[in-house]
Amino acid sequence: MSMTQQATPAVDTPPAPGRKQSDGRTRERPLALRLLARPEVGVFLGAVAVLVFFLFTAPPVRDGSSMANILYQSSTIGIMALPVALLMIGGEFDLSAGVAVITSALTASMLSYQLTLNVWVGVIVALIVSLAIGAFNGWLLVKTGLPSFLVTLGTFLILQGVNLAVTKLVTENVATDDISDMDGFTQAQKLFASTFNVGGVNVKITVVWWLVFAALATWVLLRTKYGNWIFAVGGNKYSARAVGVPVTFTKISLFMLVGFGAWFVGMHQLFSFNTVQSGEGVGQELIYIAAAVIGGCLLTGGYGSAIGPVFGAFMFGMVQQGIVYAGWNPDWFKAFLGVMLLGAVLINLWVQRTATRR
Repeated sequence: MSMTQQATPAVDTPPAPGRKQSDGRTRERPLALRLLARPEVGVFLGAVAVLVFFLFTAPPVRDGSSMANILYQSSTIGIMALPVALLMIGGEFDLSAGVAVITSALTASMLSYQLTLNVWVGVIVALIVSLAIGAFNGWLLVKTGLPSFLVTLGTFLILQGVNLAVTKLVTENVATDDISDMDGFTQAQKLFASTFNVGGVNVKITVVWWLVFAALATWVLLRTKYGNWIFAVGGNKYSARAVGVPVTFTKISLFMLVGFGAWFVGMHQLFSFNTVQSGEGVGQELIYIAAAVIGGCLLTGGYGSAIGPVFGAFMFGMVQQGIVYAGWNPDWFKAFLGVMLLGAVLINLWVQRTATRR
């Protein structure tokens, strides 16, 4: 037996095929974290949780007509929450959105009734007025550089006073006259406030419009140049302007979209109830903004989606009607609203930090 040992040469073993070396900086985050970084995922899970909660605590919610009513309440919030969300993604918000809805309805109602015109004339003039209010808000913000909070707060107070004062001056009352027997009312009602039957359940047309507007807003945000402009001006308007984004046009058009939403919801209210109370709308702007925030839109701008506010509005409708169906004191709605809003803000903060973490 030899006492010597033969040294074996060292052999470098190549890495197994398909395996990549990683220094930790380019490591892909888990799928769960990537999904949670989406602005609409958190509110979707929250909406499911709220739905399940009321399905167990409020048995009437399981009925088809009750769910149709919940969807209707959600749609009246959601139609306005969509343009408000787009505006927030663009870095601004509108405190006059709630009273602007009533301004639109009052304009169409009083113009048609007092001048004995076809109601479609009032509808068209109301659209022009609503778009003009949005354009004024956007123009004043761009030209002065004032925060949107101050600009739209001023508009809110102006519209609130004008709504009450002009209605009392024209009708000698705080509400408009009934226009249900005027020319064009039936056709306009079919467009803005009709009901159709699905499986024996009556569903309001606003639910359909809500989903159509949501699909359109999602397409605009994700598939068009205008959608890129919205995210760009919301992220940093100076950088956006430096790369050729038309910041002035984008800001003003976003406020005009809010005006369009106010017009549509105002027409729905008018043709649903045939008359309008001039003092309504105050406080609704906070509901629209809260639905957008709960839906994942950041108050700082540059982040959000159109789908998130859909679920946010559904949560509002679910809680608002669920409390009634459960037989609880409806005053608790405001408390639920505050809890949902604070929870959404905290979740959005966590999502933002997660999304930017390397």
